[in-house]
Amino acid sequence: MMANLFDQFMSPTYLGVPLIVLALGLPWILWPSPSTRWLNNRLITLQSWFLSRFTQQLLLPINTGGHKWALILASLMTFLLSMNLLGLLPYTFTPTTQLSLNMGLAVPFWLATVIIGMRNQPTAALGHLLPEGTPTPLIPVLIVIETISLFIRPLALGVRLTANLTAGHLLIQLIATAAFTLMTTMTTVALLTTLILFLLTLLEIAVAMIQAYVFVLLLSL
Repeated sequence: MMANLFDQFMSPTYLGVPLIVLALGLPWILWPSPSTRWLNNRLITLQSWFLSRFTQQLLLPINTGGHKWALILASLMTFLLSMNLLGLLPYTFTPTTQLSLNMGLAVPFWLATVIIGMRNQPTAALGHLLPEGTPTPLIPVLIVIETISLFIRPLALGVRLTANLTAGHLLIQLIATAAFTLMTTMTTVALLTTLILFLLTLLEIAVAMIQAYVFVLLLSL
C-alpha cells in the first residue's frame, strides 16, 4: 500500500521515453505571448498585470543593480507556478516533487548570487560570515557556522519545495482513497471526508502558489 502511494511521484514513461520532458515544456505553451498591439485581450492584460506586480514586489527590497535579474526571476516564478498548479490536475505528473529538479534549479541560482556577490562586493559578502559585535572567542565558531549555513541554503530551498508538494499530494491521495472506500459503507462520513478533500485541494492550490513565490523570494534575498 505504501509503495503504491509513492508511485505517483515516479517519472512516467511511454514507449521508453520519459514524459517529464512534456511536463517541463508544457507550461511554456500555455502562457500566451504578448503582442505588439496597443490593445490586448483580457488574458494577456491579466498576465501582464500579474507579472508586473510580482516583479515589483520581488525587486522592492533589492537595489537598482539587482533589477537586471527581473526577467530570469519572473520566468522562474512563472515556470514553478505553472508546474505546481498543473500537477494538481488528475492524471498529471508534478516535476517539482523531484528533489533532483529542485536542486538543479536552486544550486545554479544560489551559486550565481554568491559568485556575483564575491566579485562585485567582496567585503560585504565576506562580512555576512561574521555578525558585527561578535566576542573575540566566538569568532572562529561563528565563521564556521555561517559558512555551513551558506552552503546548506540551496539544499534547504530544494527540500522545502519538494517536501511541501509531496506532503500535499500524499494527503490528497490518502483522503480521496478514504472517501472512495467509505462511500458504500458510511455515506455520511464519506461526504464529510469529501468536504475535507475539497478544502484540502483549495489549500494545496494556495501552497503551490506560495511555495513558488517563496522559492524565488529566498533566491533573490
